[in-house]
Amino acid sequence: MPSKDCYRQDMTQAPDALVLDFVEWIAASPRRYSDVMDAWKTSCPRLTIWEDAIDSGLVQRCRIDGELSIEATAAGRDLLAKTRRKSQRTRDGQHAPHPL
Repeated sequence: MPSKDCYRQDMTQAPDALVLDFVEWIAASPRRYSDVMDAWKTSCPRLTIWEDAIDSGLVQRCRIDGELSIEATAAGRDLLAKTRRKSQRTRDGQHAPHPL
C-alpha cells in the first residue's frame, strides 16, 4: 500500500520540478529503459513524473545498440534551456522583487 505522504494536497507544484529533474537527468545522457525504471519508479499514484514527461513530449523511447532506451526530445532540451535562462535572469536580479 502506498505511503499516506504521497496523497498530501500540497504536492501540486512538486511534479513540475520533478519532471524537470527527470528530463535533465535523461538529457545528460540517454538511459537504458531498465535503468530509468529502477531510478524513477514510485508507488505513489500522484507522482507521475515518467508519464508526464512522455505525455508532454519531453522524453521518448528509442533503441540504442538494440536496447530499449529513453532520450530527451528537442522539446525537452528546449524546456531545459528556457528554464536555465529564466533561472539565470533571476539570479542576476532581473526579476528581483521591488522593495515596498
